[in-house]
Amino acid sequence: MEDQRKSWSRRRFLGSAAMGMAGIAVIPVLSTSCKGRTKAVNQESDEDITLGFIGLGQQAMFLLSGFLQVPGVKVVAGCDVYGIKRKRFEKRVTDFYTKAGKEFKLDTYEKYQDVLSREDIDAVVIAVPDHSHAMIAIAACKAGKDIYLEKPMTLTIKEGQELKKAVRQYNRVLAVGSQQRSDAGFQHAVNLVQTGVLGKITKVNSYVGAPPRPYDLPEEPIPADLNWDLWLGPLPETIHFNNQLNPPISLDPEKNEEIWGAWRWYKEMGGGFTTDWGAHMFDIAQWGLGMDKNGPVEISPIGDGTEFISYKYANGVVMTSEPFDDKLTKGVKFWGEEGWIEVARGYFNASDPKFNPPASATSADDGPYETRIPHQVNFIECVRSRQDPVASVDIGHSSCTVCTLGNIACDLKRTIKWDPATETFIDDTDGEATKRLHYEYRSPWTLV
Repeated sequence: MEDQRKSWSRRRFLGSAAMGMAGIAVIPVLSTSCKGRTKAVNQESDEDITLGFIGLGQQAMFLLSGFLQVPGVKVVAGCDVYGIKRKRFEKRVTDFYTKAGKEFKLDTYEKYQDVLSREDIDAVVIAVPDHSHAMIAIAACKAGKDIYLEKPMTLTIKEGQELKKAVRQYNRVLAVGSQQRSDAGFQHAVNLVQTGVLGKITKVNSYVGAPPRPYDLPEEPIPADLNWDLWLGPLPETIHFNNQLNPPISLDPEKNEEIWGAWRWYKEMGGGFTTDWGAHMFDIAQWGLGMDKNGPVEISPIGDGTEFISYKYANGVVMTSEPFDDKLTKGVKFWGEEGWIEVARGYFNASDPKFNPPASATSADDGPYETRIPHQVNFIECVRSRQDPVASVDIGHSSCTVCTLGNIACDLKRTIKWDPATETFIDDTDGEATKRLHYEYRSPWTLV
C-alpha cells in the first residue's frame, strides 16, 4: 500500500504538471548543489524528508494537511509565538500519526531559532505574517534548511533581493506558495499565451483587489499566551494588538480562525489585496507574458481618472488590476489579436471553445485549494533532486516586486518608472520611491 501511495502521488503530480503544457518548461531544471545540507537526501533515497513548521496559523494548518499526506515526509517540529496554536498543531500531528499507526516524536517551540538549530530537520515551512518572511527565510538558508515559503515572498523589495542572494549563496531549495503554478488550468492558459495561440497579446486584466489602508483597529488586551513582541519582530513597537491580527481559536470545543489574519490589509504590516492576491494573479500574468525574473517599466497608481493600477511593460503590453466580470472574480484575462481567455481558480472561459482546457485539467473540488494542487509534492521532489521548484525564489521575487511597485505608486500618488534589470527607480528625483524599497528594522532585529 505504501508503494502504491508513492507511485500514485508521483504520477498525480507529474501528470498534472504536464497537462496541456507542450512547449513550456513547467518545472525549471536549474540544478543546485547539496553543499550545506544537514544530511544526504537524494532522489533514490527512501529516507524521510523531515519538516519543521514556523508559524502555525490558518494557512499553516492547510499546508500541514497537505504535507502530512505526501509520502516520504515526516513532520517533527512546529513553532509559533501563540501558545494555543502550538497546542492545536500538536493535536493535529498526533492525531494523524496515531491514526496511521506510525511512530513519531514531535516538539514545539516559541522561537523559530530553536527549529533552525536542529540538525535533524531538512526543510522548514514558513507561514508567518509577511513582515517576518525574509528575516526567517534568510536565517533558514544560513542554517542549511530548504524552505517552503508562503506568498507574497517578502514585504519589501530589498528583502526579496537579499533572500535571493541567500538562497543561491547557501545552495538552498526555496519554493514560494504560489500554488496556481502547479494548477493544470492555469498551466493550460499560460500555454495558450506563450505558444501564440491567442496571437499577439494586447492587454491583460488581472484583478486582485484594493491596496492596503492605514491601521485603524482599536487596541485590545494581549492574550496571556501570545508573545506580542516576538510577533511584531522587526516592526515598530508602536503597533498595538487587536485580535483580528492574530484571530483567536479554541481547542475545547474546537474552534478555528473565522477570518484571515487582518495584518495583511494594513500598510503598516502588509500589502493589502495587491500583494495578498497579486502574488497569485499578477504572478500568472507575468508568467504568461514571459516576464518571470523581469517586470514592468512604468507603474501608474489608482487615481488620475482610473480606479485601477496600471503596469506597462517594455514591449508595450499593459496589465491593469481591472476586473473582467461583474462578479469581481479574482483572476486573469489575456486579450490577444486572435481571441481572449479568462482563468481563475476552478474557472475558465474563452472567446472560442477551442481554447478550453481538457476536462482532465480541472482540479477536484474537495478540500482546501492548498491540498488539491500538487504544489507541495513539487517542493519535496525538488528537495531530493536539488532542482529549482516550479515557483522558485527568482520567480517569487519578480512577482512580489510587481505587487509592491503597485503599492508604492499608489502611496506616492504618481506614476513611477522602474528598471527591472537593475531593480532601481528611474527619474526618482526626490528619492521618495527609493526610500520605499525597505524600512528600518527595530533593534535588535536584522535582515542579514
